[in-house]
Amino acid sequence: MHAHTALIEKFYTAFSRKDYATMQSCYHDDIEFTDPAFPLLKGVAAKAMWQMLITRSTDLRIEFSNVQANEQMGSCHWEAYYTFTTTGKKVHNKIDATFEFKDGKIYRHKDNFGFYQWASQALGIMGVLLGWTPFLSNKVQKTAQENLQKFMQKNNLS
Repeated sequence: MHAHTALIEKFYTAFSRKDYATMQSCYHDDIEFTDPAFPLLKGVAAKAMWQMLITRSTDLRIEFSNVQANEQMGSCHWEAYYTFTTTGKKVHNKIDATFEFKDGKIYRHKDNFGFYQWASQALGIMGVLLGWTPFLSNKVQKTAQENLQKFMQKNNLS
């Protein structure tokens, strides 16, 4: 098994155990993370995002599969099952992740998932009606960023 394959497996195994500290240790200090909710997080903010998501969730369950990696790049599929705390709606999100590595750590991490599918589950009728619009996507991104900033301030993360 390639060392980077093992690194991705370590990251998602820690995620499934709600061990954000181990997840953070898999990331390079100059990590760049992106997904439809967080268009670009760098460094401490990317690491703090996982801590926030794990500590706020009461019923998060993670499954991952199809982990592949070589010296430069990697990928995997993962699925998250949780209750979206804002609405109380159940979510089953299917995500495809890609990675770039530097110095034996994850340097770039991009999660791809269907925003409309996620919004339809997490936000109910509002997500069904508006989940395809830039308006709702921008609103979710703004709220996610504000929540992360508040979490980082409250926990003295910078």
